[in-house]
Order: sequence, then structure tokens, then C-alpha cells
Amino acid sequence: MTQQEIDKRVERAKELFHQGFNCSQAVCAACADVYGMDEKTALRIAASFGGGIGRMRQTCGAACGMFLLAGLQNGSFTPGDAEGKKNNYTLVQDLAAKFKAENGSLICAELLGIAPKAQDPTPEARTDAYYQKRPCAEMVASAVRIYLENL
Repeated sequence: MTQQEIDKRVERAKELFHQGFNCSQAVCAACADVYGMDEKTALRIAASFGGGIGRMRQTCGAACGMFLLAGLQNGSFTPGDAEGKKNNYTLVQDLAAKFKAENGSLICAELLGIAPKAQDPTPEARTDAYYQKRPCAEMVASAVRIYLENL
């Protein structure tokens, strides 16, 4: 994939996030067609991983989106395929290390600079203030770029 194609997908992911989709959805949907998946299916598959998985502020949704794509690229689908699992886990761990090195953490709460606490499942309203205080669009961009540069 050319750098121009990567840049286009990075921008698409940021656009999706700014439309109101969560981080994981933005990452998955921006790359869904690479795997012959329609955008709506990608949005639904990734829906639960926003907000650090269900808004629990655990693993970053953008990173989760990257890991979902790794499964599409390299996931084992044969029972007992230990080598296939190992290959996929190796890819996921490599992507995670790159994401953490670039962004400082894989944990949503740490990336947002908030203390872990019990989370209300109600998403925050997507206002200009929301987008200004959140680094999420950049996490989305980072995840898509890291993923595609490692295909």
C-alpha cells in the first residue's frame, strides 16, 4: 500500500471519529474494504470496543480496532492451529508495542489522563469541547497508520 493510500485511510478514520463513531469503529471501518468487508459490518463488529472497551477505560479502542484488523489479516480459523494462533498473537503484540511506543500507553484512561473509576455507560455528547479535550482522533490516526505500515 502506498503512503498516499495510507494517508487517505488515516484521514477517513479521523473523519469517521469526528462523525461520532468510537475509536475502534473508526479504525476498523477505514480499513474494512481491504478485507472485503462493508463499512456497516465493520462498524457493528467494532462497536463494543470504544471508550477502552465498553467505556470502561481499559485497552484503547483505537488499539482494539487495530487488533480486530490483525485478526482479519492473520487470525487462525482452524481448530487446534497453535502455529496460526502464535502468528496472530505475535502480530498483535508487535502492533501493541508500536502503538505504546508512539502514544505512551495502551490504556484508554492513561491516554485520556483520567483516573480509572467506575464508568457510566452513557457516552459523552460529541461537542466541540469534547473533541478539543480528547486525543482520540490522533490515537485513531496512529492505529491506522501503524497497522497499514505493518501489513
